[in-house]
Amino acid sequence: MAVKKHFFTSESVGEGHPDKVCDQISDAVLDKILKDDPDREHARVACETYVTMGLLVVGGEITTNAYVDIQKLCREVIAGIGYTHPKYGFDSQTCAIINTINRQSQDIAQGVNVGGAGDQGIMFGYACNETKEYMPLPITLAHKLVKRMADVRRDGTLDYLGPDCKSQVTVQYENGEPKRVDTVVLACQHTEDILDKTGKHITDKARQEMINEVVKPVLKGMIDKDTKYYVNQTGKFVVGGPQSDTGMTGRKIIVDTYGGTVPHGGGAFSGKDPTKVDRSAAYMCRYVAKNMVAAGLADKLVIQLSYVIGHADPLSIWVDTYGTGNLSDEKLVRLIRDNFKLTPRGIIESLDLLRPFYRKTACYGHFGRNEADFKWESTDKIAELKKQASRL
Repeated sequence: MAVKKHFFTSESVGEGHPDKVCDQISDAVLDKILKDDPDREHARVACETYVTMGLLVVGGEITTNAYVDIQKLCREVIAGIGYTHPKYGFDSQTCAIINTINRQSQDIAQGVNVGGAGDQGIMFGYACNETKEYMPLPITLAHKLVKRMADVRRDGTLDYLGPDCKSQVTVQYENGEPKRVDTVVLACQHTEDILDKTGKHITDKARQEMINEVVKPVLKGMIDKDTKYYVNQTGKFVVGGPQSDTGMTGRKIIVDTYGGTVPHGGGAFSGKDPTKVDRSAAYMCRYVAKNMVAAGLADKLVIQLSYVIGHADPLSIWVDTYGTGNLSDEKLVRLIRDNFKLTPRGIIESLDLLRPFYRKTACYGHFGRNEADFKWESTDKIAELKKQASRL
């Protein structure tokens, strides 16, 4: 039988990317409110952030009994990311910060406070068995590359790197199985220390250092002599971060999820409290899909939930196993209904979502990470799903 080949690409961005700066600030505001509000169950947060050269604006609709020093919090987050010196084009001590936060509409509150969804919308979740994380390989590798860039910047291995960075990985599949990495793209912000005599390009030495210290430790076993590398392809990347590009909360929704492998409902995550099903139901969808695949009910599975504002139960549940399921889609939906709480309150209780842990979700992906706080990555439903499936 002829081998069927295809290539699939996913990208990720680092913590210093302008959009990710905004995601982290929005989630830091959410964390602060969940930590300090004695009535956190009724706190409502929809926080948006915008950043450009020398300026950061925080806005949105928030109802809380907690006090948040927005100026102090934002500067702490920016400094923690690494923007602590003018050489990076953005400085936590000197940037201007504007607070434009308002209260949430009572028209929305009256439907949410009784347990209804915070908005209408559709959410997707996915899992597959091509990696130990039950995630698609391209997005998993792309996240690991930008995390590695942050690590070698922080520990001084490549001390010329700045906070802004991006990665992109193209994986070659054969008969549906990942076989090798075909192409790697790195964009790494850096100081002028590694420019050649023309001042227009990084040196060959620096380029090879980035491949040796960033790419090879992450992609070992998946790269070969034919793998192609594109490192700072314009020649240099000195001007980065908010100095070179504006950022906004919620503009990296594909990076945050499955790297384009499956559909996305369109709703962003960061800065939203868990009554917003854009976030919480997407987490539940991942929890459902991962447990179903881990239980051996399918090799890969995508689930869609839909909601309407003010109503608790999902309007619809849809699954697709791409022909890999051991049960019919209808029976899988029955298992989902019987084993997972899908109302906003049920989701919040099941995944313990009223905790101040959200900032750590705002970079390196919301899914596929072995973090204790990421309850939706737990596979605690496997035994019961297997037991019930055997009876259907």
